[in-house]
Amino acid sequence: MSMGMRVLMITSEYPTADRPHSVPFITRQIDFLVRAGIDVDVFHFKGAKSPFNYAEAWNRLRKHAAGKDYDLVHAQWGQSALLAMPKRRPLVITFRGNDLEGIVGSDGSLTFLGRVQIAVSKLMAKFADEIIVVSQSLANHLERSDFHVIPSGLDLEVFRPNPLTEARKFLGLPLENKLVLFAASTIENPRKRYWLAKDAVDRLPPDLDAKLVVANNVPHAHVAYYMNACDAMILTSVHEGSPNVVKEALACDLPIVSLKVGDVASRIQKIEGCRVSPAASAECLAADLEYVLRRNCRIKGRENVLELHEQRIAAKVIEVYRSAVERFSHRATASSGPRSQTGSVPQL
Repeated sequence: MSMGMRVLMITSEYPTADRPHSVPFITRQIDFLVRAGIDVDVFHFKGAKSPFNYAEAWNRLRKHAAGKDYDLVHAQWGQSALLAMPKRRPLVITFRGNDLEGIVGSDGSLTFLGRVQIAVSKLMAKFADEIIVVSQSLANHLERSDFHVIPSGLDLEVFRPNPLTEARKFLGLPLENKLVLFAASTIENPRKRYWLAKDAVDRLPPDLDAKLVVANNVPHAHVAYYMNACDAMILTSVHEGSPNVVKEALACDLPIVSLKVGDVASRIQKIEGCRVSPAASAECLAADLEYVLRRNCRIKGRENVLELHEQRIAAKVIEVYRSAVERFSHRATASSGPRSQTGSVPQL
């Protein structure tokens, strides 16, 4: 089924001229699906929380797909599935985090549009033939029990342990400080809570001489250099699905201090040298960071993420594709035909 299968992938996030290094987990998944024999046609758009943008993209997708024959539609993020409605082909949706947990405003609470996005995503889940969630915690927000937990994969050739001194020299970082990595945007995404990470590092004892290092909107391969150059990574998000930076840090044997979000606790809580902070307070995070930095050694994290090689993840996604096509075919056979084939609404 994989060879010759043609998939229309719809995504509301994709690398652009102003952010060429965004969502590498999407582009990498596409790359490995193609390597496995899937013909992937990517349609990307920028929703930017605007109904007008979605309406414009819906029309543009009809023109993009005209005359093309797809076996399946795969929507990355629940809101992207809106463009596949009304549905005439098998639909797979991957839920990745804020589509089911909402958009967080500058005050740390869910925005109105974030609540709308949750409602839209839950509605789209009812139309999907198969659902992928990147962590079990996201499945708790669904109103159906048939889903597949498939985290985003890793490039284990890029994300691997390398000497700290070499990485710091490559990035031009100081050799004498203790460096704590914050691998997210500082202002654009309030959900990541940069201010909390900075406050925690600022509270560390002076003798540690610790500094917070930010890696954001840099070439993805450079993130591996940052992970090998730093002594620890801190994650302070309000919520997450299955953050790739955590898994990539584990692949580099980088100690992690994180709040209990998404699947992070299940990945790091049993690894010596990592800490899951009990509360979203700078004091708790600083205490955990101090423990990690004074321990002053790498962790044994890589062995815990070897199963997340992107090739294996792509194989699991292809199995979901097969299941979606079979399920859709059975439903079509049992009825008079897909409901969305009738009427004058343009189809994919």
